[in-house]
Amino acid sequence: MTTAFVLGINMSIAGVFAVAFAVVAATNRSARGARWLAAGYGMGIIYVALEFLLTRQVDPTPVGIGIFLVFLLALSFALIGTAYHYRTRPPWSAMAAIWVATILAVPVIFSMAYGSTPRLMLYQLPYFAMQGLLGLVVWRSGRRQALDLLLIALQVMAALIYVAKPFVAAIVGTASAPQGYMATTYAAISQSGSVVTLMAIALVLLLVIMRDTTAEMVARSETDPLSSVLNRRGFEHHAEQALMRSEGAAVLIAADLDNFKNINDSFGHAAGDGVIAHFAAMLVDAAPAKAIVGRIGGEEFAVLLPDALLSDGRLYAETVRLAFASARLPVLGVDRGFTASFGVAQRTSDNSLFELSRRADAALYRAKAAGRNQVRVALGEMPPAAALGAA
Repeated sequence: MTTAFVLGINMSIAGVFAVAFAVVAATNRSARGARWLAAGYGMGIIYVALEFLLTRQVDPTPVGIGIFLVFLLALSFALIGTAYHYRTRPPWSAMAAIWVATILAVPVIFSMAYGSTPRLMLYQLPYFAMQGLLGLVVWRSGRRQALDLLLIALQVMAALIYVAKPFVAAIVGTASAPQGYMATTYAAISQSGSVVTLMAIALVLLLVIMRDTTAEMVARSETDPLSSVLNRRGFEHHAEQALMRSEGAAVLIAADLDNFKNINDSFGHAAGDGVIAHFAAMLVDAAPAKAIVGRIGGEEFAVLLPDALLSDGRLYAETVRLAFASARLPVLGVDRGFTASFGVAQRTSDNSLFELSRRADAALYRAKAAGRNQVRVALGEMPPAAALGAA
């Protein structure tokens, strides 16, 4: 009765989480892994149903094989779903190897004496391998947040439980035939361990999906859909955070496409959108790893270079300016070059983002006034001789 009760709990939990993951998959199309996780926990319901069916069998072998393979299939679905969620390729070759070895081992396993340690070890080995692969997939994704590490730890724990089951059976004893499995202490211990890991892993996976979905929503709200860089809100948020973290210098580059209205009037708004997207891509490609790139207006952009000097900012702006001026966009039907102007300002002590932007904009306006397609730096940061010559 105890084992039957635990199996009933397992079935209920598997059903609850199968529905939960199915709802996530239905409401969030980008959550590709959720549908596989729903299928995995759905297979868990079938597994428990077969366990109940086993007690009524005269020949338990067909149902016993079904139980063995259905549970492995549930783990396989969970592995695929986890891999898709973590944006990694499922380890198809390793999974195929486990399945081939398992199917070849079925006649050997089910010809051994029921309850013997060698049979139990061979029986649990595919589960151990699949569970270990699941933890490896999360580890190889490169994510190391608290929930990811907890999920890896739970996968390791689940894998070790499979390894421990033959030794538990040897200590507490097990049935002499499959039909008597549910009446044993070993079954109660085994199923209790399963229900704990089943709940813990499912809960953590749901939390991981919720965390990542929230992060994606925030990222979309801060991203400009045309240029794929940060919008004004996103740029200001991330730039302010970067300035708070950075104890050293920082440089802000303000950029503006020259004569952009003429581009729209001469070639159409689709071509203008293409020019904006092309320019944003150039800003991103030329930027160092820690740079923050944003589109803060129609044809206006800003780039923050943390821990950089004025010379770094000027070199970056000149690199982008030259590359953009020499580029052609024949795919848009615009077989001509375009230009952009840049203003560069370096952070001084306790400069706010607003003040830094104000000085970069002032330098940008001077570049526009001087004829466009130029890079200018904030006057207050120029050497005295250079500032005198500019005046």
